[in-house]
Amino acid sequence: QVQLVESGGGLVQAGGSLRLSCATSTNIIRINTMGWYRQLPGKQRELVATMSSGGSTNYADSVKGRFTISRDNARTVHLQMNSLKPEDTAVYYCNYRSSLSDYWGQGTQVTVSS
Repeated sequence: QVQLVESGGGLVQAGGSLRLSCATSTNIIRINTMGWYRQLPGKQRELVATMSSGGSTNYADSVKGRFTISRDNARTVHLQMNSLKPEDTAVYYCNYRSSLSDYWGQGTQVTVSS
């Protein structure tokens, strides 16, 4: 069982910045993809950004140029969010995916006030 621990959500004014971080427990498969998804009430969870352990990235069009995903190692992932907009308000979920498993964090609230 892989556990994901998220941190860094909160309340920020439009135009501000937040940094989300996520770390996995041990016993992971080092070849993996980690990333962030977000969900609004009543909406489907949507991709924000992912990054493979090899360094390949994928961003939602809505965050390109504003958000940057990074990794320290095979067990962590960060999301630097700049120029935040009210429409970025959502619960953000960390995801870990390997050839054998797919795990989610508990979610962290990001609220951007106008």
